[in-house]
Amino acid sequence: VYQIYPKSFYDTNGDGLGDLNGVTEKLDYIRELGADYIWLTPFFVSPQKDNGYDVEDYYNIDPRYGTMEDFEELSREAQKRGIKLMLDMVFNHTSSNHEWFQKALAGDERYKNYYIFKKGKEDGSAPTNWESKFGGSAWEYVPEMDEYYLHLFHVKQPDLNWDNPKVRKEVQKVVRFWMSKGVKGFRFDVVNLISKDKFEDDFEGDCRRFYTDGPNIHQYLKELNAESFGQDAEIITVGEMSSTSMENCFGYAGEDSHELSMVFSFHHLKVDFMGNEKWVLVPTDFQKLKDILFSWQIGMAKNHAWNAVFWCNHDQPRPVSRFGDEGKYWKKSAKMLATIIHGLRGTPYIYQGEEIGMTNTDFTDISQFRDVESLNHYEILQQKGLSKEDAFRIIQIHSRDNGRTPMQWNGENHGGFTKGMPWIGVNENYSKVNAQSQLHDETSIFNYYKKLVALRKELDIIAYGDIRPLDVRHPSIIAYERIYGEEKMLVVCNFYKTEVVWDSGMDLKGFETLLGNYSEQKIEESKISLKPYEAMMLYRKR
Repeated sequence: VYQIYPKSFYDTNGDGLGDLNGVTEKLDYIRELGADYIWLTPFFVSPQKDNGYDVEDYYNIDPRYGTMEDFEELSREAQKRGIKLMLDMVFNHTSSNHEWFQKALAGDERYKNYYIFKKGKEDGSAPTNWESKFGGSAWEYVPEMDEYYLHLFHVKQPDLNWDNPKVRKEVQKVVRFWMSKGVKGFRFDVVNLISKDKFEDDFEGDCRRFYTDGPNIHQYLKELNAESFGQDAEIITVGEMSSTSMENCFGYAGEDSHELSMVFSFHHLKVDFMGNEKWVLVPTDFQKLKDILFSWQIGMAKNHAWNAVFWCNHDQPRPVSRFGDEGKYWKKSAKMLATIIHGLRGTPYIYQGEEIGMTNTDFTDISQFRDVESLNHYEILQQKGLSKEDAFRIIQIHSRDNGRTPMQWNGENHGGFTKGMPWIGVNENYSKVNAQSQLHDETSIFNYYKKLVALRKELDIIAYGDIRPLDVRHPSIIAYERIYGEEKMLVVCNFYKTEVVWDSGMDLKGFETLLGNYSEQKIEESKISLKPYEAMMLYRKR
């Protein structure tokens, strides 16, 4: 699956915002890469308080992205190229501009019950001490009602009340509408937060336990499946599972659970956090990264459940900046990171620009950032006593805007993204890092990704094989084998820039190199010498 953040992908009308016609224009590029699906982040009518994840109207396209005719044209043209569309459905909350919420505020009891309104405590304070994921209280007071509404995210994103069967019917209706437009995939945003549990104060420093993987979540997903996408066997679905447990994911994405096709889990992308605290600067815990990746690989396989595998998306920093090397080993480390993910069991997701090694922003001032979460935490960090400089450094490294700078198409002005003024700055390295310069370069990152995609389609072992982690405690190597019938594939990657000799403990005779990011591999009996950020995929019939 190739993920597109339309706002930053390609602008065809010069207004500085990417649009649906921009996706249509670049379909041949996506076909060249080999993707089967395009996941489009929300393009529905929205006031854009959270970049379209605050939906005002689920049935109509925001004019800044185009028209329904543009969408239908995109759908037709994608179909001609054998590419299916996956839409992003935001059903934990709506925009406060949504007709339902406006009716609720006007006193319509039916629609008030679409949301979560509660009386304050006796002293008039919020019903609970829960914090919003964007900072501050998760409750907003409405004086006319003398009640608070819940918003786990932005204050303009009131949470829907999924315990109300009428809400569930509305959501099913939205999915069926887009199915009627030929859509063959759905990604459900923070969907494991839809079933809230007890509305109590948190005294443990983690209020998420009250609304994550809640008591009715599996029932609600089974119902959504039965009433909408489950009626079309061609449709694939993926749930974004915020702070989830693996045990719950056995149900969400189990072979016979009738909920979703696969899940996104994010534990492996918290290995440079301090606990669950994102806004700190700590080095990547490599051992923790391996432990998480492999425990999910093994656990999900054992329980006949399916993973989405990925390094990044529109909410994450760029992997080559985060885990690799933007400098001398930019190309090598980008290919190494790709090798790790694309050899795993699960469906790989490529986020726009990842396939050409795009890097984090090069912003030097907070005014260049657009992300509400980043701007809020820039202030919060200073309130906690950090200097402006230290707060800014943390934002630079962890901001969601790192993944949202415009796609770098060529070496022209603004990286060929727009003829106008882009809505957010383009990284100045576009003259070096761009798609055009990589398409016909056999050694490029793009062509490496293309080979990885082709291998997965060519070799059943990658799609269907079992996985066995190797030498899990090694301080710099990530290695695993895939096994399928009489075939064996070995994936070995050096995660660092220091050369290392790895003793595999196995006889490596008869293995051929499927792919590597250096032109020659040094393999002797059981040992492999790995250069900085070296990656290799080896294969043999057993």
